Order: sequence, then structure tokens, then C-alpha cells
Amino acid sequence: MKVITISREFGSGGRELGKRLADALHVPCHDEQIIEMIAQENGFDQQYVANVSESSMEAAYPMTIGNRFAAMPAVPIMDQPIRVAVAQRRIIEELAAKGDCVVVGRCADVILRDLHPLNLFVYADMDSKVRRCMERAKEEENLTYKEMVRKIKQVDKGRAHHRLMYDDGKWGAKECYHLCINTSGREIKAMVPAIAQFCKDWFNQQ
Repeated sequence: MKVITISREFGSGGRELGKRLADALHVPCHDEQIIEMIAQENGFDQQYVANVSESSMEAAYPMTIGNRFAAMPAVPIMDQPIRVAVAQRRIIEELAAKGDCVVVGRCADVILRDLHPLNLFVYADMDSKVRRCMERAKEEENLTYKEMVRKIKQVDKGRAHHRLMYDDGKWGAKECYHLCINTSGREIKAMVPAIAQFCKDWFNQQ
């Protein structure tokens, strides 16, 4: 089975890269549908699920609880963030079990480690991330440059803390991934062919 996971800094273009890479490899890309499935199953708002699935719960729960998510039943008595985490892990495992795919974010590299995925990390310099975010931001946000920098740092801090619930490895540390991709000042579309070839060669050598 060929599973590729995409971890990414906010604004780095990791989501776009994951979708384009999946298209180039002719495999499914599992991203926002994970949020939709969790929300539908639990009757939650999708934005709430999106926020919880990439933020920290360390203040309320022990760091080691992530290792027990798979065995914990999602019952109504559980707090909502835990229900989201349990459903997220199960859904990611079920989607990956269906066959070759690309999974974007949500600690998929750790959750699917038994499948020996190819783990990519996408990053960029702050100026590139801000410009990309501001180009794609909804009109009602209308954030200034400094406000966008603050938002990017906040989101990435949440992702780093969220990973600690599942694994001791540091989010973004090169030793946790097989390939780190710098998208600073680069067009995502133009980078995909080379990355797709790398992925093919990686799995052919397994």
C-alpha cells in the first residue's frame, strides 16, 4: 500500500500540494472530507471540528492520552474534543485502509505509522506564507500583515501541540519526515511533477 502524508505550516501551500500530488499520482486525497465525516457522525459544526482537529487539548488532558484514542469508545459522556480525536483517528485509518492515497494534516503520519507511509513536511518563509494567506483570505477577514503573521503563528503552535498528543516527535523537525519541501516564492503547481517522481521512486525502492 502506498500512503503519503502531508504535514504543513499554515500558508505554505501544503493543502494545494497534497491535492495536486494526489491528482498527479491518480490516487484519492483525504483532507476536508475527514472534517465533514467527523462533523456529520457527531452532529458537530464543521468549523468547530476543523479547529479542534488541529489544536491543543494538553491543558485539559494528559499528553499520553493520544496513544489510547484507538481503544476508547466515542460515547456521549466524553468531552467533545476527545470525541473529535477518537473519530479522527478511526476515520483516517479507515480511509487509508481502502488503498493508495494522500492524507493531508491531522497527524496522519503518526496515526498511520504501521502502514509505513511516506511523510512529507511543507514549509515556507513567513513572507511567502503571509502573501499566500492574504491572497486566499475571505473578504470578511481583511487582516493586516501583522495580524496575519499572528494568525499563522497561532495555527502552527496549535498544530505542534496537537501532534504531542500522539507522538513525542517534534512537529516540523526534519527527522520526523522523509522529505521536507520549501515552497517559498515557488508555484506549487510547478513543483508537483518532481515531487510526484520522488514519491514513485521512494515506493519502488521499498
